[in-house]
Amino acid sequence: MVGESGCGKSTLARMIAGILPATAGTMTFRGEPYKDFLQNTRDALKIQMIFQDPLSSRNPRLKVREIVGEAPVVHGIVSRSVVRNYVADLLERVGLPPETADRYPHQFSGGQRQRIGIARALAV
Repeated sequence: MVGESGCGKSTLARMIAGILPATAGTMTFRGEPYKDFLQNTRDALKIQMIFQDPLSSRNPRLKVREIVGEAPVVHGIVSRSVVRNYVADLLERVGLPPETADRYPHQFSGGQRQRIGIARALAV
């Protein structure tokens, strides 16, 4: 999404992700009310946000393994017994060494933090 500062890009993204409700108008997806799409948990997991400021959008007390692995375990995508390998695979897919999973977000560069955000979005 591209636009000038203050034009509503972040607001629209939050509405699409279901974080904010629309205050006016209607949102549809494939001809159906968008809220129906979001209520189907399986479909709603396909919509993930990657925040612009990756450091402030995460709990600094959590390691990368916990940040990336929490949602897939909660949603039943993987079990706790295999989450370590799942996270390692995701980190490799976004160009980070799997051994960095035990580091904290502040120990990464800005670009690496963005990759962690992408891995988190891909996790579900």
